[in-house]
Amino acid sequence: MSIFNIITILIILSAVFAFINARLLRLPFTIGLMVIAIVFTVIITVLGHFQPYVLDEAKVLIQSIDFETVLLDMMLSFLLFAGALHTKVDALSRQRGPIALFATIGIVISTFLIGTLMYYLFMAFSYPIDYIYCLLFGALISPTDPIAVLGILKDANAPKKLETKIVGESLFNDGVGVVVFIVLFKIAQAGIDSMTVGDITLLFVTEVVGGVALGLISGWVAFLCMRMINHYETEVLITLALVMGITGIALYLHVSAPLAVVVAGLFLGYKGPVIAWSENTHLYVEKFWELIDVLLNAVLFVFIGLELLIVSMNERYLMYGLLAIPITLVVRYLALSGPIALFKNKLDFIPKTALMMTWGGIRGGISIALALSLESGMQRELFLTITYVIVVFSIIGQGLTIGPLVKRVLKKYT
Repeated sequence: MSIFNIITILIILSAVFAFINARLLRLPFTIGLMVIAIVFTVIITVLGHFQPYVLDEAKVLIQSIDFETVLLDMMLSFLLFAGALHTKVDALSRQRGPIALFATIGIVISTFLIGTLMYYLFMAFSYPIDYIYCLLFGALISPTDPIAVLGILKDANAPKKLETKIVGESLFNDGVGVVVFIVLFKIAQAGIDSMTVGDITLLFVTEVVGGVALGLISGWVAFLCMRMINHYETEVLITLALVMGITGIALYLHVSAPLAVVVAGLFLGYKGPVIAWSENTHLYVEKFWELIDVLLNAVLFVFIGLELLIVSMNERYLMYGLLAIPITLVVRYLALSGPIALFKNKLDFIPKTALMMTWGGIRGGISIALALSLESGMQRELFLTITYVIVVFSIIGQGLTIGPLVKRVLKKYT
């Protein structure tokens, strides 16, 4: 099937599902699309028992799309840039201490705690898995997905102080989480004895520092170009070229593209409206990236729902997925509690911040994409199924209840 036909089918399905959600379900946009996509997938599966051709063609469509490459190397940069561009840097700066710890130390702690607990969970059921593969799972499931978080928090009416922490953490822990996953993946490929602590540290620092540096330099160049002209069509084109250029250069230099586009988006969103953009340019840049955000979010969450077609329905795998849900939630709470306690007296935290950040930390497409990138010898099918179970619960279960939870907690403490 050609790329054009694949894109056409996904866009048509996204439009149809969005219409059904807006007309009938009226769920939050991203959640509604994924729920309808899952229901659609179940219907296709049932029809496949009577007419195998239908199910076979649907599987061919899904399997013909390299979800890992499409999301991590293409869609992710656009979505992160759109999110960063609309994030208030002033509010983010005031919370930079806890956000930095959430997105770095928190991710590392979460990776090792989840990996260790999953390792012993498998041992308890007499299903031993190599520890390094359990750590890989810990790395891919630890980052909260900024794509999911941004969309859901808009509908939850969360307080700005809480939203800033969750969104800021999600924007950065995504990039750090991918870097941690890459480091562990290379260790798993090469063997733990073949890489020294120095090699691991160098790889991690290169990815992170290189990504931040690339984002700052690229954002500054784009800012200077936009400052010298007043032509909104060209300036919108510059932002598009910026994201695509950063992604290509980051892949070539082996630095973190997610961190680079987040830094560039934050820089341009902070400096552009004040110094470089006219009111007309600001309007068009903002609306263009809102449209990109909505379109790609629609396709992404429809695709997550359709991924059910290729996820193993092994009963043991599903059981491990259900058991992993409380593990990931408890570990996230523990990983957040340290930074929150450290900054509690310095910053104004709303009540039960750790609880609400734990429940508001939605897992999404990034975790599925990383699980799909595992090699077959790394227990790919097992961890893909577990990841899918957690992501579906996170987006639907947590996504639909984070708003009521926030309201209930705030009402209790006001």
